[in-house]
Amino acid sequence: MSAVLNAETQASAASAANKAFVEDYLEAISGKPKPVESLQRFVGPEDADLIDHINIHEAAFPSYELVGEDIIAEGDKVVVRFRVRGTHLGTYMGLAPTGRRIDAPGIIIYRIADGKIVEHWLQVDAMTVMQQLGLAG
Repeated sequence: MSAVLNAETQASAASAANKAFVEDYLEAISGKPKPVESLQRFVGPEDADLIDHINIHEAAFPSYELVGEDIIAEGDKVVVRFRVRGTHLGTYMGLAPTGRRIDAPGIIIYRIADGKIVEHWLQVDAMTVMQQLGLAG
């Protein structure tokens, strides 16, 4: 019984540490410039796609906000239900800057290993973004 409780305590501690790590990451990037050096503090080379994704969106929506509304951790995964907010000031998917604001919901799951994000799964309400940019009715 003691071994089971010890394992549960360790798993709970790991979940809490991973949640705190993602909270620190969000604090470091939300509403601020996102230079690659800063991103590499949090994102491992295994998830270069995440850095590419951030760079593309940072160019189109400089210093965009990623506001966590719910953060849930279990083992090596952390789920964030968020809102992304920004102003369209750079080319995005071929669309010239409109100066319009976006505010869209999304969800992302991060897998954490060795103190870094090593994998992610992301869904953003793209229709809301397109409507706010004037591309959909």
